[in-house]
Amino acid sequence: MANGWSIIIGFVVVALACVAGWFLAPKGETQTIWRSSLILSFASCYIMWAITFLAQWHPLIEPRASGLRNHTVKG
Repeated sequence: MANGWSIIIGFVVVALACVAGWFLAPKGETQTIWRSSLILSFASCYIMWAITFLAQWHPLIEPRASGLRNHTVKG
């Protein structure tokens, strides 16, 4: 089951990937473009994952079961 540490662990993994992208970017004229692209891609993917994770972990609207038979609802 997921817990609050998932967000922190995910952030640490993405931070390490960003650091690796910074140092492992190919040298040359396009080094800045490589670094920017890698770091922005990692950060964007993390933000999308975190939003999706948090939306499922603490939903704003509770789902309702409709159209169920009475014996199914009562157990």
